[in-house]
Amino acid sequence: MFQTLYQAILRRIPALALMLALPLAAFAHPGHYTVTKHDNVPWVVADGKNLTLDIYSPKTDDTKRPVVVIYHGGGWLINNESVMDAMSQYLAEEGGYVVANMNYRLLPDNDNTTTMNEIVEDVFGGLLWVKAHIAEYGGDPSRIAVTGDSAGGHLTSMILTRGRALESDGFGGESLGFTPSWLPEGKTAEQVAAEDGLAVQAAVVSYGAFDMLAAARGGFESPQNMFWQFAQTDARGIFGSDINPQDHPLYYQAVSPVYHIPQNSEYPLPPQLHHVGSEDTTTPPEAVAAYVDKLKAAGQPATLKIYEGKNHAYMDTGCLEVFGSCFDTHAVPVLEKDILPFLEANL
Repeated sequence: MFQTLYQAILRRIPALALMLALPLAAFAHPGHYTVTKHDNVPWVVADGKNLTLDIYSPKTDDTKRPVVVIYHGGGWLINNESVMDAMSQYLAEEGGYVVANMNYRLLPDNDNTTTMNEIVEDVFGGLLWVKAHIAEYGGDPSRIAVTGDSAGGHLTSMILTRGRALESDGFGGESLGFTPSWLPEGKTAEQVAAEDGLAVQAAVVSYGAFDMLAAARGGFESPQNMFWQFAQTDARGIFGSDINPQDHPLYYQAVSPVYHIPQNSEYPLPPQLHHVGSEDTTTPPEAVAAYVDKLKAAGQPATLKIYEGKNHAYMDTGCLEVFGSCFDTHAVPVLEKDILPFLEANL
């Protein structure tokens, strides 16, 4: 699975450049709701990196609307929230959801020193920020779904499986817990964990990745992964030069949802909708199905949809020629027939 991850994303780069050159209006849909987009809302400065999000607020008669928080893909190395623009606009216009389209640090940030646990900590902190502030934009913080594609699917799944593994001392030692990049004023990481502050009501995981230990052992950290070159940075370990998967497997397992699925009797996860294309060689349907099977074996509510003929990244804005997909053609039917009904049933 992961041996082909960076190869597939490498082939995706030219298509991404073409996609980003096209105006969002080219993929817009006249929806049921008029939407105000709040661009580049700052939410934290993480180790000198300014992090922002885009918020889409539909105009409705309701006082507060349910919320969808989105985490973009890009192999933890490239992209920003703009690849999820079309999906964000669609969910707000057609579903009436307040949408928070998030940025987080990438591995090349801060002079190529960002670690995978820091990415997770940004994702946790961003969700906490949304919960504390989304009411200002018409959202209901008690009704939140999280979603993401590819690497964003991994981060979405980390919220579900590791969102209670919080500690103020940061990532290290035996516990390998996380300190969110943003915390509510006056609260510690441990207090947020005790209150289950990262709990959400539903999750949609689009062709997600679930095992960073397998990724590292498959060559993700090596110079042969040309993805690092397209990020214009040197290949390295995702936890720095001193940590490797052979000698420190627990580090990689700590950021891998597959090793942390709780039994439903221990902690019930929210309903999850997983989906993937039948032709996806980046995050193959067999790997996604295996993860969903583990969820079901633990008694967790999870549904899997495999879409015949689809490849990777079909939820992204625009068209990706290398994968033969366009948002209008491939994502809209998924949103209309499966994702919107799932969100409506669970939010």
